[in-house]
Amino acid sequence: MKEIGLILGIRPDVIRASKIIKLLSESSDIDFDFIWSGQHYSENMRDVFFNQLNVPVPDYEFNIDIKNDATTVSSIINETYTHLENHKYKAVMFLGDTNTVMGSIAVAQHNIPIVHIEGCMRSYDWRMPEEKYRKTIDHLSDRIYSYLPSYKKQGLNEGISKNIIKVTGNPIVDILEEFKDLFSSGWDYLDENVKQFINDEEFLLVTSHRRENILNKNSLKNIVDLINSSEKKVLFPMGYATQRQIKEFGFNLSDNVLVIDPIGYLEFIYLLKKSQYCISDSGTVVEEACILNIPSIQMRYSTERPEVYEVGSSIKFDPTLEDHKFEEVHSKADSLKNIEWSHPFGDGTSSNVIVEDLIDLSKNNKFHMHSKENYDFDISRSFLQ
Repeated sequence: MKEIGLILGIRPDVIRASKIIKLLSESSDIDFDFIWSGQHYSENMRDVFFNQLNVPVPDYEFNIDIKNDATTVSSIINETYTHLENHKYKAVMFLGDTNTVMGSIAVAQHNIPIVHIEGCMRSYDWRMPEEKYRKTIDHLSDRIYSYLPSYKKQGLNEGISKNIIKVTGNPIVDILEEFKDLFSSGWDYLDENVKQFINDEEFLLVTSHRRENILNKNSLKNIVDLINSSEKKVLFPMGYATQRQIKEFGFNLSDNVLVIDPIGYLEFIYLLKKSQYCISDSGTVVEEACILNIPSIQMRYSTERPEVYEVGSSIKFDPTLEDHKFEEVHSKADSLKNIEWSHPFGDGTSSNVIVEDLIDLSKNNKFHMHSKENYDFDISRSFLQ
């Protein structure tokens, strides 16, 4: 029996977990399998940044049906369940809030302890599938690694035991710090069209992918209008779903906007560090921008990362509202460029904290945290005969 089965399924989660994977691989105290759910094509694993991080090829890859959310989730649950019939682990670990974490249902059906990295983040926006997923896995988990004390408090407010939640800081800080020299070489990996477009001039970096934004015509129009209202050059690595929706709705972007296909993480962080500010509906991107001291406009009705507002690294743009003063939004973002803030996401030791705790739980057979001893309230009546 191996100690850990680590199931991941999208590129950002592998990047965030890359140092954890490295530390687990180097440890003689814990043995693990790296399992790829198949939510994103395995070609993602050929990203140059993964190669330079020495992220290993997964030990196992699931064969799932990604036609829609229902087929993706149901086949991940089925593949996870079948895998656990043939491979034994002390615990199974997930990261994030994607379709992949719903494999935790199959783990629970096998009564195997569940570990969740990035637990207890909440947007309190029930339109978001991610909100449903993270609540589900958190309430199934035996160990939750929360990045911030405020996230732990949110879990406690839902009745999750304080003994289950451990605050660790955010492992993306580890990655951005440890590989900062590597990110500086990102220029070498950029397409020539991008290099010519930037040409040592000021530019903004944009991403937009959230369903509640791109599938809503009014919201997407407000996003397009915000982008078009900038006089600066705008670089927009645009996901294919967003490209389809902009075409379907008949929207046009200004001549100062260069749309390119999605790019690698190494190139993206290089561009983020060079941008005047970024405009994004990605919680991950505004988090990274905050860590790198790059201002951001967060295009969200709600967010699970309100701390970027609290420290002053980001301003809110709600695409669901009308009558926006677009120039004012850009002016506020511009003004943040001259301000330095301290990010709240940790000191760069999060991966070590997580792996050390996993080793301790494994050595002492403490993965089964869902016992009556680990609850803060009296549940003795539940055990009366």
